[in-house]
Amino acid sequence: MRLHLGVQDIPYTNSDKTTGDVAQILESKYHVMEIYVEEVGTDNIAKAFEESARNALEDLISGAPAAGISLTNDAAGELEAAFRIFIDQKELDYVVPGVPTQASLKGVNHRFKRPYAKSNPVRPSFRDTGLYMASMRAWTEE
Repeated sequence: MRLHLGVQDIPYTNSDKTTGDVAQILESKYHVMEIYVEEVGTDNIAKAFEESARNALEDLISGAPAAGISLTNDAAGELEAAFRIFIDQKELDYVVPGVPTQASLKGVNHRFKRPYAKSNPVRPSFRDTGLYMASMRAWTEE
């Protein structure tokens, strides 16, 4: 079984880029997901999958229909939620050269009416519109 981390490819509204394009840029420059996996640790990832399988088996024993049960679904959701927390808590700050990014320090935020206003508060790196974070997905394949 192989674990994949990536993003659901969604277009940005005011750009010709998609979340997939942005994810490739961020990964090549900052190694965001690679470092996320290193920080979470393989032991914690394995524990998440153990718990996910345990939950699926308990559902089966309880009589839930087998077609709707996934051994890895809970773990994937847990990894996705933990990634959002990882970004929100600025876990990459001063771990990777260039992070925090200049855009985050200047408060550039395209969710605001004036994205480049000097009065915008500092924000976490990699959370400009929030679409990159929200589109992160974890999945497995055999």
